[in-house]
Amino acid sequence: MLKDFKPVLGILLRFIIIYLVLLLTYQFFLNRFESSGLDPFSRMIAEQVSGLQNAIGFPTQLYDDIKGEQVWFYVKQEYVTRMVEGCNAISVMILFVAFVFAFYKGSKTFVFVLTGLILLYVMNLLRIVGLNIVVSDYKQYGKISHDFIFPAIIYGTVVVLWLIWIKFFALRK
Repeated sequence: MLKDFKPVLGILLRFIIIYLVLLLTYQFFLNRFESSGLDPFSRMIAEQVSGLQNAIGFPTQLYDDIKGEQVWFYVKQEYVTRMVEGCNAISVMILFVAFVFAFYKGSKTFVFVLTGLILLYVMNLLRIVGLNIVVSDYKQYGKISHDFIFPAIIYGTVVVLWLIWIKFFALRK
């Protein structure tokens, strides 16, 4: 009977191992920057969001809060939101990578993961820009946007990518 579940258990074990290795590696990375404020990856995203917002007419400056390990977005003469480590979508990307590699299908797995990570990265940048615009111009929708709408966008993108991976790549003979 256990033989019937062997493929499923193999996929589950691969997912758990990959997820834990990536998560622990990321945590080790974060620990290196604990006393210096926001980690470099999150800082880079904040700078790119600021650049995008400036390019589309939302004058933005960044203000470091090293003690708080965050960067504030100063948009249109007002502090609208802050960038913390959780905003960089790395945890979502780790989940995506672990799932796809759990259904490993050779070199196309690497291509799909790279393409998916690029898409998730861009979606996350646009998500943060969108949230800053909403909080800056439509404060009454700030909480619902932060708590529901914009997380649904990033997690929805992951689910769509997973479905594409399973339907068009993982289950193909």
